[in-house]
Amino acid sequence: MDKRHENIYRKLKFNITYTRKMQGLSQLQLAEQIGISRTHMSNIEAPNGDVGLSLDVLLDIADALGVPVAKLFEFRDS
Repeated sequence: MDKRHENIYRKLKFNITYTRKMQGLSQLQLAEQIGISRTHMSNIEAPNGDVGLSLDVLLDIADALGVPVAKLFEFRDS
């Protein structure tokens, strides 16, 4: 993960976590749907982690959550 984009990654990870939880899915359930390990899913969602995610994984997450990928990039100003 490029440090220049750290704030965007943090907000994206928050949106993924929030959307997943609102749908009542565990990390394990989402991970299984998209074909990754629960540990990898946990690392993706970790707000201060340095694990990025590929475009393929991001698209798979959006599909599994039933939201357009653009929805995951809707950030509220803090």
